[in-house]
This record gives sequence, structure tokens and C-alpha cells, in this order.
Amino acid sequence: MSNMALPYVEPLVPREPGERRIPEPPRRGEPGGPPCGICTGESTAPVWADDHWTLHPPVQGSLPGTVWLASRVHVDSFSDLPDELAADFGRVAARVERGILSLGDVARVHLYRWGDGGAHFHVWFVPRPLGMLEASGMALPVWEDVLPKVPDEELVAAAERVAAAM
Repeated sequence: MSNMALPYVEPLVPREPGERRIPEPPRRGEPGGPPCGICTGESTAPVWADDHWTLHPPVQGSLPGTVWLASRVHVDSFSDLPDELAADFGRVAARVERGILSLGDVARVHLYRWGDGGAHFHVWFVPRPLGMLEASGMALPVWEDVLPKVPDEELVAAAERVAAAM
């Protein structure tokens, strides 16, 4: 039985999806789209890096310990990663998860790769606070969006602690 719940009061009313846009507009880092913010250095500064990966804090977030991992090479998705990086992802993801869990007060670490914002491979690691069962499963990113924001400096400090624990 799931305790997951959205952070809204019922009744929610479903709506019809809008018209499909085909072709879809280009994303950041795709031909015809804005430049890739990761490649141009416009994203947050990494708190950790190796030869293949960089780890970054978010901005305007509500869950300290949230970080995103990006490939150094500009590719779009898992299917585009060179075999060496695809194989290495699990090792690095486990290190990031252990780093987040070391912060304490974290029940689980969720991984998300939506792929709709930018065309540079990156995966989000989001800690679900211990005991916050209503944020289980797919509800966590919705809750993250409505919880009070914490100062960016607090997000950076938590990301630095994650990096140090890796």
C-alpha cells in the first residue's frame, strides 16, 4: 500500500492534453536551439569531477542534497553514451547515492532523467526526506516544487558534503 500523495487538495480535475507540436522545438544544445549551458559553463559550478563526469548543485531548490550528474562529453541520452561511460555510470551513481545518504535524514535517493530541457546527458539525484512518505515515488518532484525554497548557498553546501563523502 502506498502512502504517496500529491501536495494539493482534492478535487483535482484532469484536463485534455494540448495539440501535439511536431516537429518539436529544439532543446538547449541541439542544432537550432540555444547553446548548451553545460558546455558553455553557464550551469552551476561542479562540486566534484573526474575524467568523465561532473556533479552539480541545483539552484532554487527545496531539498538540500539534491545534485545532478552530467557527462563531460556532449551526448543526449543513455543510448548515446560511449560504452565506457555507460558502464561507468553505475559506479558513479552508487557513489553519489552513498554521498547523499551520508547526509542523514534521507530515506531514499530518487534518480530522474527527463531529457526535455537540454540535450546534454544529465541525471538528477533527489533525496526523499526520512518519514516523508507522501513524497514516495513519482510524487517527490512535485513536492520538491512546492516545498519552501532554501538558499542556494545551503544547496551548494549540501552538494559539497555529498562530494566529500564520495
